[in-house]
Amino acid sequence: MDLNTIVDLETYPIGDAAFRAASKETFDQTGTFMMPGFVRDAAITAICDEGRANQDKVYAKTEQHTVYLSKPDPAYGADHPRNRMVTSSKGCITDDLIPTESALRALYDSELFQGFLCHVLGEEALYPYADPLSSINLHFARTGQELGWHFDNSSFSITLMVQPPEKGGQFEYVENVRDADAGDMSFEAVADILDGKTPAKTQTAEAGTLIFFRGRNSMHRVAPNEGDRTRMLAVLAYNSEPGVSLSEEARMTFYGRTG
Repeated sequence: MDLNTIVDLETYPIGDAAFRAASKETFDQTGTFMMPGFVRDAAITAICDEGRANQDKVYAKTEQHTVYLSKPDPAYGADHPRNRMVTSSKGCITDDLIPTESALRALYDSELFQGFLCHVLGEEALYPYADPLSSINLHFARTGQELGWHFDNSSFSITLMVQPPEKGGQFEYVENVRDADAGDMSFEAVADILDGKTPAKTQTAEAGTLIFFRGRNSMHRVAPNEGDRTRMLAVLAYNSEPGVSLSEEARMTFYGRTG
């Protein structure tokens, strides 16, 4: 599939050195970078149709978790920021259910697209997950579903808005809350965010918007979907080393199966 039929390469010349440099500068300065209309309308419509056609295969789950995405620490009380629970409720279609001829897969596999990502992210190369479930995920958030406040374990995320909700479902984040590499947990700052004392920045994205985000040190969430239309978001997950698989425990948690 010709990438030009998927991506608006006139607006976003992702092979151009100057455009790549400007994109990287924005991302390095802000930790987020949005590209509205990156994927063409026809391709987004086709991806949306694929999602609807596979809705019966969505693995849906509601879970309680800490902001740090790790088990509670018995050294702290249940009300301590380290152990306070938030709710995440969403559904997911895994990589093995994304059609072979999908524009989503053609975009994910494109050498030009991966080269652009490498430049912006400062990676030498990017590789798909070795397991059959984790590389491309299509997330569904129906009415009332949300993604609770958390920090990412990975250093970056690449997402594509496929179908925005009618109301609610906005992405909210607070930058530079902690320094994970230094072991900084920033309990007081986390508590202020959970208690609504710290204002969050908000992103809303139209269908076709590609989004870069660094969430390892920036706390973020997806607010509850308040409309009738399901929010659909594609997550394009890569690794900086080949042969990496999500653990079987993680696959069971996220997808309800290991393969």
